[in-house]
Amino acid sequence: MAEPVTAGLLVRIEALPGREKDVEDFLRQGLALVQDEPATVRWFALRFGPSSFGIYDAFPDDSGRQTHLSGAVGQALKDNTGVLFDQPTVEPVDVIAEKPPI
Repeated sequence: MAEPVTAGLLVRIEALPGREKDVEDFLRQGLALVQDEPATVRWFALRFGPSSFGIYDAFPDDSGRQTHLSGAVGQALKDNTGVLFDQPTVEPVDVIAEKPPI
């Protein structure tokens, strides 16, 4: 049974003009970074539109969320701000209910 989650992050990313494919590649590579984070129990890379992307990830608690923010993905977002995308918006969210994976 999947570990329940109570905390999440919704990150919105707007690609700089002409960098849409690079942002998509960046997000695909992000999956490898979170594989080593045991407290990141759900992770999704999203595309909202032609140049709008996002990440949704979920954690069992706020401690896992904070660990993630200070980890490799957080650093990669900082390193690529202004290079691939504008300043991302990072919104902490509380998970009210979920249908966990089987």
